[in-house]
Amino acid sequence: MAETVTIFIDDKPLTVAKGANVLDSALGAGIEISYFCYHPGLSVAACCRQCLVEVAGNPKLQPSCQLTATEGLKIVSSSPRVLTAREQMLEFTLVNHPVDCPICDKAGECQLQQMYFDWDAKPSRTILNKVRKPKRVDLGPTIVLDQERCILCTRCIRVCDEVAGQHQLEMANRGDREVLTTAPGEVLDNPYSLNTVDVCPVGALTSKDFRFTMRAWELYATPSVCNGCATGCNIEIHHRERKIYRLVPRLNPEVNKHWMCDEGRTTYKDVHQDRLAAPLVDGLPSSWDKALAAATTRLTAALDTDRKAVGVVLSAGHSNEDNYLLARLARQFLGLDRIYLSGKPPVPERADKILRDADVNPNTAGAKALAGAAAGPSVLESDLAAGAVKALLVLGSDPLTAEAAAAAASLETLVVVAAHERGLATQAHVTLACADWAEVHGTITNRQGKVQRLRAAFPPPGQALPAWEVLVRLARKLGATFEYPTAKAVFTEMMGATPAFAGAEWGGETQTVQLRFAGSRG
Repeated sequence: MAETVTIFIDDKPLTVAKGANVLDSALGAGIEISYFCYHPGLSVAACCRQCLVEVAGNPKLQPSCQLTATEGLKIVSSSPRVLTAREQMLEFTLVNHPVDCPICDKAGECQLQQMYFDWDAKPSRTILNKVRKPKRVDLGPTIVLDQERCILCTRCIRVCDEVAGQHQLEMANRGDREVLTTAPGEVLDNPYSLNTVDVCPVGALTSKDFRFTMRAWELYATPSVCNGCATGCNIEIHHRERKIYRLVPRLNPEVNKHWMCDEGRTTYKDVHQDRLAAPLVDGLPSSWDKALAAATTRLTAALDTDRKAVGVVLSAGHSNEDNYLLARLARQFLGLDRIYLSGKPPVPERADKILRDADVNPNTAGAKALAGAAAGPSVLESDLAAGAVKALLVLGSDPLTAEAAAAAASLETLVVVAAHERGLATQAHVTLACADWAEVHGTITNRQGKVQRLRAAFPPPGQALPAWEVLVRLARKLGATFEYPTAKAVFTEMMGATPAFAGAEWGGETQTVQLRFAGSRG
């Protein structure tokens, strides 16, 4: 157990771990201390001097981000002397800032803007011309820099050095001519470059992908998990009117800390591409009643003809709940032996020792736990080539080889539950339209074996339904007694029936919230 000490902030005792960062401890206790350069996931720079406090026995004000907790340490965080110093530092920071909030992408979530409103929102006292610096500086493939907005906090430099492990940014010049720029011979181009935009406390660094697309306060945030690979970084989905505009990391000390990779951030684009908004029968839009009836007729005929030649395909790209219901339907009600597991092929060159994984499926661990002794994609492809399979019920639109896809297209029965019109979904006799990951409540299991929650940011398009609900409807048509009113009900049964999920938790029903405008009150 870590040794603890008692420190005093404004005469209030606070018990913290010995050596803990004082600023972090104060913020965690609800004591407001303003800051710019400090970030809990990075080393301490203490260069903005915005977090100054009084320390008993020390005649000078000290940056609280650089103080460590020792027994009996006494700090004053809100004396007139401290508040005056912080106000002066804030005014100094704004001396050459362009204050172009109306056209800045960071408006609404800018620490400088928020702090200005929190203090006094007074007009500038500066009567001299401001120092002009370059705007729209192209740092690399993902990010644009406005040097006039930069407050020289060095957070972005530390992200490159300490998270990505690549020194690609640094400061040049001195005094009021100092600027952020790329290191000699470098461009800002690493797999974690967009984390610099997250940590930038102002609008100096902007993402080319998000730049000028949407005001922050018009977006809604829903907590979820990145589906880009097996790491399962915790994220927020920022969306409006059923459209995702960006994904940003959400703190999870055990999985991704404060970060996520650039590739994971762009996975939102696939959610909106090639979407199926209604069931298809022989490639034509259909009602749910007709589609389910057609799927039932075909599957029943295949089962009656040769049950051993009928198979189901689970997906490492779908939730635990979806895979659990399909596996249960296959084993307990249809009595099938052919259970396969599919997924996207690995990308070895993508893997690193930070966050990125070669397995680009979000739920391989969970799907394997539910599939049991199910065969992998290579076995499915060989069985298709050998003609051992006559009918398939497939979850997802995971890619197959050209030969396997051609063989699947010639099956007597092919029923696919998919969110996108691609892969086997384009060749199926019946395609049942389902929701994608950003539109469902459920769980996925990452490479560490952690079961994590997906939360629906908005409903799926058109008539599409969550895949677990599609399977419940299909199972009932096939004569199975499936009674699951919610995804949570599926999870609860799965947790008791599958040892790998014993002790897993569904988690709270966190609501989608609107991002708050910096400067609003209440």
